[in-house]
Amino acid sequence: MNDIRRTILWVIFGFSMVLLWDKWQLHNGNKATFFPSPAAVGAAAPAAGASAPQAGAASVPASTAPAVASIGASAVPGTPAPAAPAAREKIEVTTDVYRLTFDGEGGSLTHAELLKHADMTDKAKNFVLFDESTQRVYTAQTGLIGGSFPTHKTVMTAVPGPRTLKDGENELTIRFESPEQGGVKLVKTWTLKRGAYDIAVKHEVLNVGSTAVSPQLYLQLVRDGNKPPGESSFYSTFTGPAVYTDAKKYQKIEFKDIENGKVDIPKESPNGYVAMVQHYFASAWLLADGVQRELFTRKVSDNLYSVGMITPLGNIDPGTTKVVDARLFAGPQVETMLEKLSTGLDLVKDYGWLAILSKPLYWLLDQLHKLLNNWGWSIVALVLLLKIAFYWLNAKAYASMAKMKAINPKIMELRERLKDKPQQMQQEMMRIYREEKVNPMGGCFPIMIQIPVFIALYWVLLSSVEMRNAPWIGWIHDLSAPDPFFILPLLMTLSSLLQTALNPAPPDPMQAKMMWFMPLIFSVMFFFFPAGLVLYWLTNNILSIAQQWIINTRMGVPPQFNLPKFK
Repeated sequence: MNDIRRTILWVIFGFSMVLLWDKWQLHNGNKATFFPSPAAVGAAAPAAGASAPQAGAASVPASTAPAVASIGASAVPGTPAPAAPAAREKIEVTTDVYRLTFDGEGGSLTHAELLKHADMTDKAKNFVLFDESTQRVYTAQTGLIGGSFPTHKTVMTAVPGPRTLKDGENELTIRFESPEQGGVKLVKTWTLKRGAYDIAVKHEVLNVGSTAVSPQLYLQLVRDGNKPPGESSFYSTFTGPAVYTDAKKYQKIEFKDIENGKVDIPKESPNGYVAMVQHYFASAWLLADGVQRELFTRKVSDNLYSVGMITPLGNIDPGTTKVVDARLFAGPQVETMLEKLSTGLDLVKDYGWLAILSKPLYWLLDQLHKLLNNWGWSIVALVLLLKIAFYWLNAKAYASMAKMKAINPKIMELRERLKDKPQQMQQEMMRIYREEKVNPMGGCFPIMIQIPVFIALYWVLLSSVEMRNAPWIGWIHDLSAPDPFFILPLLMTLSSLLQTALNPAPPDPMQAKMMWFMPLIFSVMFFFFPAGLVLYWLTNNILSIAQQWIINTRMGVPPQFNLPKFK
């Protein structure tokens, strides 16, 4: 039964890895590998020649489809924008956290450098979130539809004013004014605050004509479908649009689903946001709760996609003004910051199916960091606290294993003596277990209970932007990057092999080989994992070995190393 117990343990381990991989695939916006769910089927796309966009039209409200088409493929460049005309300005703005570029065409935000976050590939450069260049397209745009009104393609005039947030100042405003179009003038004011990654965007719609108008305001994020530069090719993370509403909560949308018209999101909602998500960073358009909005996704052109909201402004009489306040978040996925900005915005930092465990683990990790001021030591301290919390469960598991190890010689002798009589062998083994008061499965269940907790911690460390460029000790300067000298992965591999050596060797030769090959195969992945993840696993292994050693000694079963025999 000892080898049966090990087989069951490996089955549990293997099945856990399968589930983890499947959920990882879903978390990253990919199809599940082993347990796929039926794809959501949206409404049929409009027929060829219709005015609405051909892809993603299932998510565009029918009442506004022709209007959305006016900001569709012909308006948003699918390739790098042509040279700017003389009247088109580029306004550069600097705060303590941003270096931004606004385009006079539409008053759009086309470039955003995050001054407190280094580039993924070149640490000497700032991380660039928004960009409009020959390599990338990722912009935030707003405008009016419902008539020949100013859009994000309208050349606007920037009102003169300061372009740098100076010491002692807490606020900086950038104001754009459009010419009159369709009897309407649009004034767009961007307000940046010190230390903030949310930008207030005030839209003033002035009716300067002689008749009432009923425009609609759109807010959209447009980006290409490529992975962010510097993204690891070994483990995939989700890049693409996301939508949140109270009705359907957080929904990730794959670019290919927009292209194939398979997006199923609420068409109308009085709350929620639209976002573009990538590993560690995100952008999102936010409107106040209670403001009615229509949500859409669409393919703008080849490899260019958008997600956005349209909100009606109602009738605006001649000589009157309608004001709509919005906010644009563009920054790192710091959970505590996102929770304060909008309901559900913290979900862009996606923990997947174990969010109920991951969120308290992140909170505890954050509290430890406030105490220790080092994310590496905070990871070590968190694993230590988890080991203390699960001490009695682990003690029960290791005590059961120690008892099994103590009677293992009897079991092996019995197997050899009765190898030709399997039924009698099973009966005798059960008799020994009863006499020795040993439960062969006693070590399995305590371990199973802990598996979700450590998988949840895995997602916390993989998703937390705080690990980027966070040093630990010596050669570890970035916990989000692989160990440059592979020291931590080698130590992790050795600790896994040591754990295997401390366990009794299975009598079955094939199982004995698997007991040694599995840690080696599993450890290969850690050579490519972020150093923070490897540190967490190494710490867990070391503490498990220490606990197993202490419990075995107390049980009167001296620890011994069972080296492999592959004859």
